[in-house]
Formats: sequence, structure tokens, C-alpha cells
Amino acid sequence: MLQSDLVLPLPFNNHPQTTLTNPTMYTLVRPILFALDAEKAHHLTLESLNWAYQLGLITPKHNAAPEQSVQVMGLNFPNAVGLAAGLDKNGSYIDALSCLGFGHIEIGTITPRPQPGNPLPRMFRLPQARALINRMGFNNHGVQALIENVKRAHYSGILGINIGKNFDTPIDQAAEDYLICLRAVYTHAHYVTVNISSPNTQNLRQLQHSDELGILLSAIQAERQRLSDQHGRELPIAVKIAPDLDSQQIHAIADLLVTHKIDAVIATNTTIARDAVSGLTHAHEAGGLSGAPLKVAAQSVTTQLAQILQGALPIIGVGGIQTGLDATERINAGAQLIQVYTGLIYRGPALIDDCVQAIAREHASTSRH
Repeated sequence: MLQSDLVLPLPFNNHPQTTLTNPTMYTLVRPILFALDAEKAHHLTLESLNWAYQLGLITPKHNAAPEQSVQVMGLNFPNAVGLAAGLDKNGSYIDALSCLGFGHIEIGTITPRPQPGNPLPRMFRLPQARALINRMGFNNHGVQALIENVKRAHYSGILGINIGKNFDTPIDQAAEDYLICLRAVYTHAHYVTVNISSPNTQNLRQLQHSDELGILLSAIQAERQRLSDQHGRELPIAVKIAPDLDSQQIHAIADLLVTHKIDAVIATNTTIARDAVSGLTHAHEAGGLSGAPLKVAAQSVTTQLAQILQGALPIIGVGGIQTGLDATERINAGAQLIQVYTGLIYRGPALIDDCVQAIAREHASTSRH
């Protein structure tokens, strides 16, 4: 997905943990972040968050209520709200991010070899639409660097690792890149996400076509079986799809995911559509659009998947979730978990608790009826 801006964890008071989630404090800090280039603000923010963690100003949250937990992919998530891939591509900030209250953290997208990504500038805010456009291009330090970062982390929660292919790997050889990453991260993740839907790596979305996807999933499933036999553990695998699919494509993908025993589908990645932001500054920039304008498309894909799959595998809802109401709507559309990212730019980390509490209230209300 994207890079992002989170609130700077500066010790404005004697309660730094609440500084991170206080909406008033974020309102004060956000203009400072928005005055910076989006990618520079991203790096500054994560470094600041890590600084606060290293100094003990913020600590991991472990106080999830039992009623907030959810079982998905055979894993027990302490709450239904996770961090989408893209913010911490290299797994450099796992411990610091664990202080924000996520039910799971997904790092990556990672590729076999390091790569710089696309030329700068490559990330653009559209504040009027509460949106971002990015064309990062899977910039990352390579899978081995990510593994070393994961080994150093103390995080005990659920960790997903999102894998992709290098930009210069021919599309007909893409499966091997995914297999290299799968082998490398197999013992370091609670689940792995196969990213075939970023619009920022040339031809990557071609892997969503039935023939290509069938070949890829067959290779991944065979390798997982081999690795499961080797390590005595079957690692759950999710596939992340695009919002720019028609109903026939969604149905074909869903059928293939079930056929190849994939454990979850993540809906959705960013969109190449621009109708919702037409005329706004930066709307013409190439890349994937995320944030509020993505909500309708992502919700639609989730609804269609739920109708097709009928519970055959769980859905993780992503895209346009910027309020607790957005989160409950995605759950009601058929998602078992949600992930947030761009909403953190516009709401700050208070969005996480807002979503957690809203989903908990929705579940409580449903159980009463």
C-alpha cells in the first residue's frame, strides 16, 4: 500500500501514551507534518515514534478485552483492527508500532532483493478528499534485512509479512520471487500476504488474471506444503487483491482462492480510478489512490466476496476506513478483520481505538439480538 504520517510522539505532558491517541494533540501536530513532503514526514514520524519507544515514553499495549478478540486463519487476534502493509516496509519499527493498540501488524511489501522503488516525488496528499496517491514501487531493503529486523523485535503479537516480486523480474518468472520470500519468512511470520495488486510495479496486476493466478497459487501451495512438512507448522497465507476488478474477475479469483486452499483474502489495495478526486491538486499523479475515495469500491469488493465465498475463507477489509462507523460497515459487509493506513494520516492513532470500540459495540449489539 502506502507510506504515511502518524502523530509525532513528543512528550507534551506526563502521559506520553495518551499523547499518541489524544485527538486534540494530533490536531496540533498534523499541520507540522502536512507542511513537510509526505515521504519525509513519514520517516520523521516513524523515527520519532521509535525514539519515544526506546526512551520508554510509550509502551506496548497488552490490555485487550476478551470480547474484542477474534479468531481468523486459526489465529487469535486480540482485536479486529490491524495495520496495513506499506507503512513499515522493512519491519524496522515493529515494537514502536505495537504501542498504538493494533490487533495485528503487517509489514512489507518485501521483495527478494533490495530495490529503491520509483523516483521521487512519489507520494502526494489530497487533503480535500482525505486521500493519498502513492507510486512507491515496493521500495525496501530486501527480505534478509527484514528478517534481521524481525529477529530483533520484541513484539509478541500477530505479525503478517507481505511479499512481492522485484520490479525487474519478468512476470513469467514472478512465482519464484514469491517462493524465495515465502521460504525466507516462513518461520518468522504468523501469516504471509501475497501482494498481486499493487498498481506501482509494472505488470504485477496481471497476476490476478485466472491463468497466471492459478499457476502462482499452485506453486505457493506446493511450496507451503513442503515447508509445512519441514517445520511442522502450516503457515496461513492471504492474497491481497485490487479494487479495480469487475464482478466476473472477483468471482474467478474467489474460486481460485478456495481451490488452492488460501486462508484469507485482503480486499483491497489502492485504486487507479480517479473519478472521486477529479480536478483536485495531485489527482493527475500516477499511482494508487487510497483514503476516503476508496471506501465505496473497497466496500463493494468485500460485499461481493462475502456473497461468493459464503464463509469459505475470511475477508480482511482495507480501504477508506477513517471512522469507527466505516469499520463496522466493513465488518457488516462481510470482513472478519480490518486494516487501516491512510486514515491514520487524517485522524491520527486515535482512529485505532475508535475502530476497536465501534466493532466491539457492534458485536455486542448483534449478540444481544
